[in-house]
Amino acid sequence: MELSDRIETKFRLDINQKRALHKLKLFSVSDLLFHFPVRYSDISEVKRIAELTAGDMATVYGKISNLRTKKGFRSKIPMAEGTIEDLSGKMKIIWFNQAYLAKMIHEGDTVKLTGKVTGSKSGTYLANPEFEKMPNMPIDAHNSLFQKSTEGLSPARNADNIASAGGYPVYAETRGITSKWFYHAIEKILREKTLDNIADYIPADILKKYSLPTLKTALVWIHKPKNADDAESARKRFAFEEVFCIQLERQHDKFEYRKNKSFKINIDEKSVAEFLQRFPFTATNSQTKSIDTILSDMGKNFPMSRLLEGDVGSGKTAVAATASYVTVKQRPNGQSFGNLQVAYMAPTEILAAQHFESFIQYFRHLPINIGLITGSGCRKFPAKTIGPAGSGVKWTDISRAQLLKWVANGEIPILIGTHALIQKTVKFKNLALVVIDEQHRFGTAQRRKLVRKDGVAPHLLSMTATPIPRTLALTIYGDLDLSLLDEMPAGRKQIVTEIITPNKRVETYEKIREELKNGRQLYIICPRIFEADLEKEMALNVKSAVEEAKRLKKEVFREYEIGVLHSKMSKEKKEEVMQDFTEGKIHILCATSVVEVGVNVPNATVIVIEGAERFGLAQLHQLRGRVIRSTHQAYCYVFADAKSEKTISRLKALKTAKNGFELAELDLTLRGAGELGGTKQWGITDLGMEAIKNLKMVEAARAEAVRLIEQDPELSNYPLLKQKVKSKVEEFHFE
Repeated sequence: MELSDRIETKFRLDINQKRALHKLKLFSVSDLLFHFPVRYSDISEVKRIAELTAGDMATVYGKISNLRTKKGFRSKIPMAEGTIEDLSGKMKIIWFNQAYLAKMIHEGDTVKLTGKVTGSKSGTYLANPEFEKMPNMPIDAHNSLFQKSTEGLSPARNADNIASAGGYPVYAETRGITSKWFYHAIEKILREKTLDNIADYIPADILKKYSLPTLKTALVWIHKPKNADDAESARKRFAFEEVFCIQLERQHDKFEYRKNKSFKINIDEKSVAEFLQRFPFTATNSQTKSIDTILSDMGKNFPMSRLLEGDVGSGKTAVAATASYVTVKQRPNGQSFGNLQVAYMAPTEILAAQHFESFIQYFRHLPINIGLITGSGCRKFPAKTIGPAGSGVKWTDISRAQLLKWVANGEIPILIGTHALIQKTVKFKNLALVVIDEQHRFGTAQRRKLVRKDGVAPHLLSMTATPIPRTLALTIYGDLDLSLLDEMPAGRKQIVTEIITPNKRVETYEKIREELKNGRQLYIICPRIFEADLEKEMALNVKSAVEEAKRLKKEVFREYEIGVLHSKMSKEKKEEVMQDFTEGKIHILCATSVVEVGVNVPNATVIVIEGAERFGLAQLHQLRGRVIRSTHQAYCYVFADAKSEKTISRLKALKTAKNGFELAELDLTLRGAGELGGTKQWGITDLGMEAIKNLKMVEAARAEAVRLIEQDPELSNYPLLKQKVKSKVEEFHFE
C-alpha cells in the first residue's frame, strides 16, 4: 500500500462511506494517516449518569430504552433519540444525522456510550455518542463493572472491541463513517508496512533538539499509543510541525518583502512632540513607545511590517496619524512639505468617513490635502487648492477622475478609503506608508500590489482592536513585528459592567430607559447563530437580532425607534442602518457581533449583550468597547442565562481584567484554543491551536523558522520540508 493510493482502491466502501470521506476531504491513504484522533476515550473517564454536567466528555454504561427516529422540527435533520439508564439516573441521547443507529441498537440493549454532555433549555443530553454493545446483564452488574473500572481494573471486552492499550481513539466523524471504521482502516495501513519508507520532512537536528519523535514513530503513536505519554509525544510533534510550517511561510514572506527598498523617513523629534500636543489628551507611555518604535522602523532602508494591537479607545488612530504626519512632512529639495504619500485603509465606508473627519482635525493647521475614496464617492479637504495654513476648513465632493489625477501627481499626500485604495486605477506618485485598520489579515498577495515596478515598497502599519493572545499573534502574524497599546488615555471613565441574571432583566431595562430619556443610544447584541446541526435543531434559546428587535418594540421600548443589523444584510443596507444610528434617527440598534469592528457612535453609551456565555471574553470586551467613545458614563449589561458557576465566574473576569489582552489569554486557558475560532477563522487544526497555548513551543518553532530562512530562504536544502510548507499553507486563510 502506497501513501498516494486512493482510499477506494484499497478499502471496500459503500456509497455512504464514500460520501462521508469526501465530506471530510479524505481521498488518499496519506489523508487517512493524517486524520488524527481528536481524543482518546480512556476507562478513567467512566462516570455515573447522575454525576454528569454540561460540557463533560464522558463514558457511561447502561441500558437503552425509548429508541425512535425523527426529523428536526425546523431543520428536518434525520436523527435518532433514546434514553440511557444506570442505577444513578437517566439521560437523553441524540444522534444528529445518524437516524440509522436506532436500527443498530435495540430496546433493552446494554451499551457503553462515549460522547459530549450538552446542555439545552429542556435539560442535558449526550450528543452523537460513540456506542459499543456490551454483554447483556442486569444494570446492577454494570454498576459493579463501573466500580471495578474506576479502581483501575479493565472492564470485560468483547472481540469486536477497538480499544488499544492507550484508550479508544475517537476521530472526527460524519454521517456514514465511524471511529471504529477509522481504527480498522489505520490498522490495515500500518499492518501493510506502508510507513517503512516514509521520509521525515522535519530536519533531524530539530527533532533531536526538542526531543520530538520521527514522522514514522509519531504516526504510529498518535493512532495506536501504548500509553498516554506516547500519545502526548506524538501530538506534541505534530503541533510543533504545524506552527513551524506557518512560521516558515510567514518568515519567508517577511524576507521577500524586506528585499524591496523603501522611503527612508527622517525624524524631527521636536515637530513630533508639537504634533502630539494637538491631541485633546496626553499620549500614554505605550503610545509614545509605539510611535518611537514605528518611526525607528521607518528610518531604515527596507519597508516596515508592523502590527499595532490596542483596545478600543487606546489611541491607535493617534499613533497612525503621527506616523502619517512624519511621512508627509519630509522636505526634499527645500520644500515646506514633501511629496511622500500615505494611504489609510478602513474596513467600511462609515469608518473611512470617520477617519477622514478625524484627520481633518489633526491636519487642518497644515497646508496639505486629504482625500477620501469609497464606493459611494470621493471627497477632498480643504475645499480650496493648497493655500496658507488653516485655509479651506471645509471638505467638498469631487469626481473620482479628479481625485485619482491629484493622487497620481502627488497633490494629495493623505488618501483615506476602503479596499478601493488598492485597485489598479489608484496610482500613487510616492506611496511611503500604508495604514490598515482592522484588516490585520491583509495578505501577502495584496501587499505585493503596493510595490512599485522599481522595487520600492511602502512601510506597512496594520492595526487591530481585536485582543489576540501573544502566542497566536506570534504565529499567525509571524511576518509582522508586534507593538501593544496596553493602557488607556488618562481621565477616561471606566465602563460600568454588570452581569445580569434573568431575574434582574426588568430592573435593568428601567436603568437603560433612564439613559435613553437623557438622549443616549443603546446597542443590543444577540449571539451569532452558527450553522452547526446541533444549533439548528436545539436552538438552545439563542436570541436572534430580528426577533429581539420585534419583542423589544412590542413589550419594552415602544416609544423608541429600533433598527436591526446583521451579517446577512447587504453592504448597502448595513451602511444605511449604521448611518441612521450615527445620526440619531435610530435610538436602539439590535445587532449581531458585526458591530464589533470599528464603529464609532459617541452618543451610544449603553450596550446589552444577550447570551453572553456564548461569546469569548475577548469578543465581549471588544463589543463593550463600542460604548467608550465619549466623556459620558458608559454601561455594559451582560445578560447571561448560564446556571453554571464556572460560566458566571468566567464572565466576572470582565469586571476585573485590566485590558483585552489579559482577557484573551484567560479565554485561551478557560475555553480552549479550538473555541477561539481557530479552525474556522484561520484553517489551523485543533491540534495546531492547542499548540498555541504553549508559549515555549511557539517561540521555539519561530526561532527555528527564522534560523532556517536566514540560512536558506528558499529551503533548497530541504525539498521535503518546502513541499510540506506549501501544502500546509494552502489550508490556511491568510489572504
